[in-house]
Amino acid sequence: MGYKQCMKHTITLCLALLLSATSFSQSPSSPKNQTTRILFLLDASGSMYARMGDDTRINVAKRLLSRMSDSLSSLTDVEIALRVYGHQYDKQRQVCTDTKLEVGFAKDNHEEIKERIKDIRPKGTTLIAYSLQEAAYDFPSNVNCRNIIILITDGLEECDGDPCAVSQALQKQGVILKPFIIGIGMEGDFKKQFECIGKYFEANTEEAFEKVLDVVVAQALNNTTCQVNLLDKFGKPTETDVNISFYDATTKEFLTNVVHTMNDKGVPDTIYLDPAHNYDILVHTIPPVRKNNVEILPGKHTVVDIPAPQGSLHLDVDGITGYNRLNAIITKQGSCEILHMQQFNTIEPYIIGTYDLEILTLPRIRYEGIKIEQSKITTLKVHQPGKLNMITRVPFVGDIYRIKGGDYEWVCNVDIKENTVFTLQPGEYAVVARKTKEVNMINSREQTVEVISGKTTNITL
Repeated sequence: MGYKQCMKHTITLCLALLLSATSFSQSPSSPKNQTTRILFLLDASGSMYARMGDDTRINVAKRLLSRMSDSLSSLTDVEIALRVYGHQYDKQRQVCTDTKLEVGFAKDNHEEIKERIKDIRPKGTTLIAYSLQEAAYDFPSNVNCRNIIILITDGLEECDGDPCAVSQALQKQGVILKPFIIGIGMEGDFKKQFECIGKYFEANTEEAFEKVLDVVVAQALNNTTCQVNLLDKFGKPTETDVNISFYDATTKEFLTNVVHTMNDKGVPDTIYLDPAHNYDILVHTIPPVRKNNVEILPGKHTVVDIPAPQGSLHLDVDGITGYNRLNAIITKQGSCEILHMQQFNTIEPYIIGTYDLEILTLPRIRYEGIKIEQSKITTLKVHQPGKLNMITRVPFVGDIYRIKGGDYEWVCNVDIKENTVFTLQPGEYAVVARKTKEVNMINSREQTVEVISGKTTNITL
């Protein structure tokens, strides 16, 4: 096995051990006084001596990181640290473990970081995967924090590691939020190769680098506004009054719930979200709708359009129901998956489409192909039931059948020990029963009876 293959195997093994032992986690919300920890991961490989304008890439990076360290020093809920790779061994040696935490997280360590930056001299190779893996150990174990890595690099992985796999694994385990990558002086389309690691920004001049670094740090520190438009059939954001859940798109961890509402101007209200996450958004309509991997742009009001056109279903019973609690099972047309159990004498919203209903009367009533249309109420009426009062002095067993066109349709079992009332839909029925202790089938009895809506019919067994 070659050196690079050995290194790749070692990184994979170490990462597995790391994830099994690490107990770091990210808070799913953003409580007050939550600490944000930013680890600057600086590329000091030999290529950082290349020119950027009138200076070298490494000098520009060191200058801007020093300024950023000063600007962050006044923030009480922010801690920073510095890890560097490619600065301890010459490139000819291809040392794929050349990464070091130069300054750890601590209060008031900004001057220490500035002093250490001055002494960094690029030498070696680019080892992004292994550096990300080791960076996971740099964050103190504390649940009330946001762990963020800002990677500054001018090249791709050179040690046969897989930065994408390492980053995804650390995010899924809750060790870090999605990293930021600032690519400096890169040629060609490197975005596709870095966007699997985190959010990629490119800078080819010192001015662009400074702006990008400001944007990245602002994104790391601040929530931004988001508006979720629930679109009707015509593409207008008119749907509202429904719960929405937000999940981290990488870890699938639940983050927060809100109930969608319109503000006083009649437009969807604004919420604040952490742009360090990408979001899976679940809208709890019936059936639910979702939009996955939504990116919230830092410092910019993000509008998310989700089609959720709805109409309503009104289930109604004539007169006094006679039922203790009558429900209908709602399924999508042609599907057996139960979407909802709706109670009668209620109105419920549904995504527009065609549905099947099974109403839990005796006997059950089935409706197929019920259409729910945009902003309209579809009403289904069920006849007021009647009651069948079975009078007996001894226990009986048997069955109730509905007679339709000469056929007997089974309705329910009968196992009664005393007078019992059955609530039934109007129609003609047959009661077939025998005494519980009777041993001869020939002594079974059958009685036909008409159940009338809103009335009670008595039979004696």
